[in-house]
Amino acid sequence: MALTREEREQFLAEPHVAALAVDAGAGRAPLTVPIWYQYEPGGDIWIMTGLDSRKNELISAAGRFSLMVDRLEPTIRYVSVEGPVLDTSPATLDRLREISARYLPADKVDGYVDFAWKNHGEQLVLRMRPERWVSSDLGQV
Repeated sequence: MALTREEREQFLAEPHVAALAVDAGAGRAPLTVPIWYQYEPGGDIWIMTGLDSRKNELISAAGRFSLMVDRLEPTIRYVSVEGPVLDTSPATLDRLREISARYLPADKVDGYVDFAWKNHGEQLVLRMRPERWVSSDLGQV
């Protein structure tokens, strides 16, 4: 059964690890990789990726990407969303801290942020406007 708008937005707002997919060009399947994301109901989605990453190169060329998040318990549920990239900006420590705090225990955030800022190279924030949604709750199978 498809989720209501409120259900799908609330589900997407939960801290799931998403599968990001983007067109990888002629003769290639889409690039699909796990990624952290940030979303608040009714807003845009943002992700962080390396300036020199393949993800950034492909997203820049395609101008859009999709995310799919799912869970298995207490019911099998998923949300997939696709949309255009609205803007790209340099990552900041505040953005890195925000997204890290969404996924990591509080006592691990500072250490991870310090490591990532020093070792992951130049990062970008890409903001996407959700345009097309696919969602379902398959119940308890």
